[in-house]
Amino acid sequence: MTRTKAPATATASAPAPVATPVSTTVALRIDVFTIFPEVVDAYCTTSIVGRARRDGLVDLRIHDLRAAATDPHRTVDDAPFGGGAGMVLAPEPVFGAVELVDPPRPLYLLAPGGRRFDQTVAAELVGLEHLASGSGPPAFSLLCGRYEGVDQRIADHLADGELSIGDFVLAGGELAALVVVEATVRLVPGVLGNAASTGDESFTTGLLEYPQYTRPAVFRGWQVPEVLRGGDHGRVEQWRRAAALWRTLELRPDLLDARGGLSPDEVRLLAEHGYPLGAYGTGRTERSDAGSGKRQISGDPSDRLEERDLS
Repeated sequence: MTRTKAPATATASAPAPVATPVSTTVALRIDVFTIFPEVVDAYCTTSIVGRARRDGLVDLRIHDLRAAATDPHRTVDDAPFGGGAGMVLAPEPVFGAVELVDPPRPLYLLAPGGRRFDQTVAAELVGLEHLASGSGPPAFSLLCGRYEGVDQRIADHLADGELSIGDFVLAGGELAALVVVEATVRLVPGVLGNAASTGDESFTTGLLEYPQYTRPAVFRGWQVPEVLRGGDHGRVEQWRRAAALWRTLELRPDLLDARGGLSPDEVRLLAEHGYPLGAYGTGRTERSDAGSGKRQISGDPSDRLEERDLS
């Protein structure tokens, strides 16, 4: 779809964007447009995102959608044509706010009909291949809707696409924008302390992550699997792979379906680690009791718990 941009006609000057000073180390730029810039910025000064901004790895700029509003109340919404409940973000102030900044493209509207945001989309937005090419940092912008929605001309002629974080209704796009910001920022090289952290996480390889444990080795009688305490890194990796496969099979079998099910090697690995796969190889015959670390046999009327050595 071709996007058209009319010349900016707003006379109001935009406030200085809240941003990390641009550094030669910047690896990603994100611009966010919202009627609540202080709220979005407050979150983005904390934790991983805040540290990435302070370290100059991410150039995150928050812009007020009211910046181009010309009336005394800085109005950005109006009643919908044809009647109906609620108000709609009007095109004039939204186009004006974006055109005052001329942000990086693509500009994504956070909306329920958009492309489903997931780990794959996050990696695309970060543009790891783009980074590796040395052609400069990737960049994109986010537009937060509010009220009953936005004037369709914003979606048709200002935004380059739409993103959705799920099939549910929020009061506005701010929380969705923060989800996109955090999921993408943490993929930027150097943001996380351990470069391997993003490689083993849920969804990165099409599986849920394996279970994690820390001290003490025994807590209220529940023990950390022996294999994790033995120091044999090869066995640990095999156990983690099997545990990730089983956890995905139990909790999110749709993820396995999307990758074509379990391979023969994966079925064999699960069997070697004591996971019951059922007569057809990929069936789920038990479910985990996450609190106890035990697995409960499905359909057993006695709800008997069976302890298994997963090492």
